[in-house]
Amino acid sequence: MKRSREKAASELFAALYPRLAGWCRRLVDDDGTAHEIASEAFTRLWARWTSVEEPRGFLYVTAANLVRDHWRKLERERRAIHRVTSEAAVRPHPEQADPSVRLLVQSLPERLRVPILLHYYADMPIREVSALTGRKEGTVKADLHAARELLRVHLRRSLDHTP
Repeated sequence: MKRSREKAASELFAALYPRLAGWCRRLVDDDGTAHEIASEAFTRLWARWTSVEEPRGFLYVTAANLVRDHWRKLERERRAIHRVTSEAAVRPHPEQADPSVRLLVQSLPERLRVPILLHYYADMPIREVSALTGRKEGTVKADLHAARELLRVHLRRSLDHTP
């Protein structure tokens, strides 16, 4: 039993790790951090191996949460450095100066951010996002639409404020 469990985990790792790490790489823009996040997601899956019904979904949702934590940490560090260097009085707010899609996605409420990450960044079909999030397909579609509209508004606003 233990042998087959280890074999199944090993096969899953070989099949999914490269794609999961690549997905994380696109989100965090750093190879080392991407591999740390992907590895941590697999570690958490392994700890719950017998109770997880959908390992692939578990891995991507866990990785999305770890990416979000990483983004939060970077934002806290950025704010601390910004405070220390006291450039706030001279420069516009970073949200206005940097209309990067990553920062805009990060700013979305979790209800909208998770479907965006799973559908657009992990290339999951809507029915799979629906199953993973426990929401109806119509709700996922509505959330994706709402998220795209918010991103469009924020991006326009950011671009309008750029000197």
